[in-house]
Amino acid sequence: MEILELIREPWPWYIAGPLVGLTVPALLIIGNKSFGISASLRHTCAMCLPANIKFFKYYWKKEIWNMFFVFGILLGGVIAFNFLSNPNPILINGNLKTELASYGMTEIYGMLPEQLFSWESLFTLKGFFMMVVGGFFIGFGSRYAGGCT
Repeated sequence: MEILELIREPWPWYIAGPLVGLTVPALLIIGNKSFGISASLRHTCAMCLPANIKFFKYYWKKEIWNMFFVFGILLGGVIAFNFLSNPNPILINGNLKTELASYGMTEIYGMLPEQLFSWESLFTLKGFFMMVVGGFFIGFGSRYAGGCT
């Protein structure tokens, strides 16, 4: 199997799950580093906002590795989308299509239904609540819980 072919295929749960799951304790044991994406928002605010807010007053430079990790996620997403995308339509179970149609989502051609995840739907009441309010609650909840992994 070629390496590019291996990267393009979905990895089975019993490989990908333990890899992700063991990263957290490995970073904690090896480098005494906590692993999570929501902490990078705090680091970004501490870097960019010179406000006198106690929560952002810490030595953020020792956590710069986390910002490189976030940059790597963004870069990996761009590379995967542009070079590793599967041009074939996504196969969806008929029962799921029926259920999504009952919610008003009938045009599902990509990873996300355009009727829900698009700039046009963002400016509707439903889209605003799903993406903006829901995103706020997810971000707030993950930080309130001490981070997300």
